[in-house]
Amino acid sequence: MLVVKIGGASGVNINSIVADIANQTESGEKLIVVHGGSERATELGEQLGHPPRFVTSASGHISRYTDKRTLEIFLMATGLLNRRLVGQLQRLGINAFGLSGLDGRLFLAERKSTIRIVENGKRKILRDDYTGRIENVNIEAVRALQDTGHMPVVAPIAISDTGEALNVDGDRAAAHLAGTIKADKLVILSNVSGLLSDLADPNSYIPNISAHDIDDAINNIARGRMKRKLIAAREALDAGVKQIIIANGKIEQPITKALKGEGTLING
Repeated sequence: MLVVKIGGASGVNINSIVADIANQTESGEKLIVVHGGSERATELGEQLGHPPRFVTSASGHISRYTDKRTLEIFLMATGLLNRRLVGQLQRLGINAFGLSGLDGRLFLAERKSTIRIVENGKRKILRDDYTGRIENVNIEAVRALQDTGHMPVVAPIAISDTGEALNVDGDRAAAHLAGTIKADKLVILSNVSGLLSDLADPNSYIPNISAHDIDDAINNIARGRMKRKLIAAREALDAGVKQIIIANGKIEQPITKALKGEGTLING
């Protein structure tokens, strides 16, 4: 069992990823796909006159402030990307089934209605935020799709216990899904080659990180979005996933190359 997270950042080559998913399926691999949508949501927000606001938490994590309008835009963006991925996979003979964490309460999350941020050196509290922290994965819904010959393609939207749609981090959603279904590996495809020791050098990726060293990498090496990818990797390891690979999603055959060791391998 392999879970593949397709990053939503600029430069990720969707066509090559989809073609490689088809190759992996033909070779007998059973896959679940989770995708992001950050770039498309940013573009759509700007077109609709509601550009994104990115905020930094006190611990240094950067995230999208999701007010009600931003949530609507994110739903539109991820829904469009989900449909496109499913269509491309279907054209290649893969019986893909698109859904989000709303469907069948796949991702049940606790809403973080307030978030604490640091802005211009000052600590602030933002209210009316529609982001969530995943608490439960309805894995039976995923298994039911797989048992009927479908490949789940999942958008990172969750549902609260009161029925609200929530924006959740795609990498961590993939980690929760991989851990719950007991996947052997989680491949996180990004627009960089892995965890870089030098942000200016795309070839400076660190090839291996042990579970023992992952917290040090989170605190002292990772920057920006990479911090969340490593947090997701740690959560996946804690849930029993044997190996997480953070790899380049801009190249040809990105999954095949990641499974052969290209990228940052994190082993339990």
